[in-house]
Order: sequence, then structure tokens, then C-alpha cells
Amino acid sequence: MFVDALLPTAHERLVTVAEDAPLIEAAGLLHSGTDLAVVCHADGTVAGVVTKTDVVNQISHCQGASCTCALSTVMSRDILLCRPGDSLLELWTQMKARGFKNVPLVDRELRPLGVVTARDALQILLTESANEEVVLRDYVMGFGYR
Repeated sequence: MFVDALLPTAHERLVTVAEDAPLIEAAGLLHSGTDLAVVCHADGTVAGVVTKTDVVNQISHCQGASCTCALSTVMSRDILLCRPGDSLLELWTQMKARGFKNVPLVDRELRPLGVVTARDALQILLTESANEEVVLRDYVMGFGYR
């Protein structure tokens, strides 16, 4: 199974914001059901991500104009990216190891296509696993074979 199986769902979850946008703009984009915004360079390529946690942490220390600081000063740059042809199982393993709930899905030029969530990845993997179990059981029991 590959990441591209999640492309339609991942595309619906995509929220982007410019790296020079103020923190308050990102805060307005992160609403219920949207935990992560992909921060982009001026050319549209991924620069990093900003999460609700990043915004809350920064706002909790706001003094003066610090809530209007550029996202580039708050965003996470050490991120995990995935591409449509990547193995979904390998992505899940990396997400679990690094503790990420959301990962940007990008094209070859590092332009964002969507956001893959751990929940969506796990649902596909569990469904695939259940289907393999049924096929294997049917094979062993001799169903469908002559």
C-alpha cells in the first residue's frame, strides 16, 4: 500500500500559509480538525510546519508585538515529508517513531499536496491487514480454488 491511497483525504486537510505571515494568521487557520498548517516559501515549496501547540506556546509568552512575529521564527523545520509513491507502512513506522500525528504530503518539487494523518494511515493499514487475513484464511480453507 502506498501513500497515494490517502491523496484525496490528505488534500482536504491541506492548509498552507506563507513563512513571512504573522503568527496570528496561522492561529486563525488552525481550527477544529486542523492541527497543522504547512508553511511555504514564496515559491510555494515547503519551509516547515506550524501546529496548534506551536501557536499556543508562542502566544503564552506574547509581550508587545511578539504575537505578530513571522511564522518563520516559530515554525518547525525538522519535519517528516512523504510523497505519493512512498510505502504507507514505512511512513506509519516513521510517524510512530518520531511521535508525529500529521505529515505533509509533497510532490517532487516539494510543493504541498496534502496532510497525511496518523489516523488515516492506520485505518488503511488495518483494513489492508484484515483483507490479507481473509484471503489467507480462504486460501487455506480452499474457498474459491479447484
